[in-house]
Amino acid sequence: MYLEIVSPEATLFSSEVDSVVVPGVNGEFEMLKDHAPIVSILKEGTIRINTHTQSHLVFDELHTEVVPHNDDNKVLTVKINSGTIEMKDNKLIILAD
Repeated sequence: MYLEIVSPEATLFSSEVDSVVVPGVNGEFEMLKDHAPIVSILKEGTIRINTHTQSHLVFDELHTEVVPHNDDNKVLTVKINSGTIEMKDNKLIILAD
């Protein structure tokens, strides 16, 4: 599936991924390829991105922390204050603050 994380200032992440774990208002939830369409609100927390390769596009011109998690270059984390998420046709868009 394809993931884009967008802030009001810039695109923070844009790449194919295996799965994404997000901080939903009722707890964390994970999305995989072919997940049912969903729109949800996110609360403050950490997005965990599981990439299938070590090559991914990370844009950090705003000094937003997109870092490897637990020394594993295939798992990235992004801290957010809040946001919304939309999943449709294997494209996941996260609008993050």
